[in-house]
Amino acid sequence: MGRSIFITGGSRGIGLAAARSFAEGGDRVAVAGRSGAAPEGVLGLRADVRVPGDVERALREAEEAHGTVEVLVANAGITIDVPLLRMSDEQFETVVDTNLAGAFRAVRAAVASMLPARRGRVVCVSSALGFLGSPGQSNYAASKSALLGMARSVVWELGNRDITVNVVAPGIIDTDMTRPLTEQRRQELMRMTPLRRMGTVDEVVAAIRFLASDEASYVTGTVLPVGGGIAMGL
Repeated sequence: MGRSIFITGGSRGIGLAAARSFAEGGDRVAVAGRSGAAPEGVLGLRADVRVPGDVERALREAEEAHGTVEVLVANAGITIDVPLLRMSDEQFETVVDTNLAGAFRAVRAAVASMLPARRGRVVCVSSALGFLGSPGQSNYAASKSALLGMARSVVWELGNRDITVNVVAPGIIDTDMTRPLTEQRRQELMRMTPLRRMGTVDEVVAAIRFLASDEASYVTGTVLPVGGGIAMGL
């Protein structure tokens, strides 16, 4: 009957594509986001990962409908790009609270359900630019690179419960987050990408689905770049 899947930030981009893909594969999928929007066949839940208790409530609602969450995709993320000397405390904290603390809240809530079952898959969606750095993105890069440290720490806590925790690091993917890029910045990023093209959300979803699968049962604590070579060596 498929698995119970919970995805944060599932109303657009990579999260939306992942939700559709899991649902098409027969899984029971719930997505949490500020809009509460969801594609057909997917349970949409309104939740803001920045608000303490919100994602926990949404996860409980998902479990009431679909059973204990077996796969978490912590995908919610935002950007507020500003050069360091002009970046306010609020701009820094908003991005870090969404991308890092929001993932922490989602992982903590999901793992609490996975522990009694002694199985589970956690996939955190990071970014290749989180490890490479990028002008005007000190807040974004800090939040996305920190996901790996969090994931690897959790691996040590959960390894004996057959719960894997991994990180996917997309490169330059064709989504509404990258479409506002100027042509100059786009060309700069393509010169950093050996395959010389943007990736697609489906290519990122393939990596997420692998890490969430039985085939990845002995893969944990890893970061998997999906960036056409932009982040090789991570």
